[in-house]
Amino acid sequence: MKTNSTSLPDIGLTAIAPAIWGSTYLVTTEFLPQGYPMTVALLRALPAGVILLLIVRQLPQGIWWMRSIVLGALNFSFFWAMLFVSAYRLPGGVAATVGAIQPLIVVALARLLIGTAIRPLAIAAGLVGMAGVGLLVLTPSAALDPIGIIAGVAGAVSMAFGTVLTRRWTPPVSSLTFTAWQLTAGGVLLLPIAALFEPALPTPTLANVLGIAWLGLIGAAFTYLLWFRGLSKLEPAAVASLGFLSPLVATLLGWGLLGQNLTMMQIVGMVAVLVSVWMAQRTQMAR
Repeated sequence: MKTNSTSLPDIGLTAIAPAIWGSTYLVTTEFLPQGYPMTVALLRALPAGVILLLIVRQLPQGIWWMRSIVLGALNFSFFWAMLFVSAYRLPGGVAATVGAIQPLIVVALARLLIGTAIRPLAIAAGLVGMAGVGLLVLTPSAALDPIGIIAGVAGAVSMAFGTVLTRRWTPPVSSLTFTAWQLTAGGVLLLPIAALFEPALPTPTLANVLGIAWLGLIGAAFTYLLWFRGLSKLEPAAVASLGFLSPLVATLLGWGLLGQNLTMMQIVGMVAVLVSVWMAQRTQMAR
């Protein structure tokens, strides 16, 4: 099989997104008010989407209105709502491990929706990655809250559908414009949910503002621009596998910034995650 060396820069740029997403758990627990998952997701999506819309100054046309709404729900509003519910109700390790099922779901959906071949190496990479994430973040005392588990699985399924459909529905616009449409749609969809099911957010502290700004401008607008660009150039399974980098970075941040211990088991998990990502990218490079 011939190596596609042109994929290397695309893989590297796309990998930046999940690496930055690894800060989500730290920011959520250390900077954000607890108990407002829908409102936090709203504040992460809508301002960033509006800012990008003001930059691109282009609205969807025709069928792209509906597609932007569907993708905005899958990639942002529903996914983020479930992510924050999971993060609030579960230890970060359990939440990350549950979400690690996403690459395997993507492999199945890519076959079903866009006809991508199911490669044994991609399946093996997904299993190795899940094992690696488990070693990275699970502890013997990890609590298994049923609602948190359900939310984590629902979020993984939502993001998997969003990943595959983003590749299937190739937009007639730039990645920046496509990101603006989806972020805005996702934020608008969260407005009534946050208003109906959550109390008003308390007066934000400086830490709250900084946390929301990081998650919205960097963790949403910038990273999803790279993510959607990657999905337009790489196979969905290869892109989804890069998501394993998120809990790896989260573990390193916990060790470096929060003084958490780094055990030998976690180091083994890091190696497993990196091997998993390498295996998945081999399927992309050998197309």
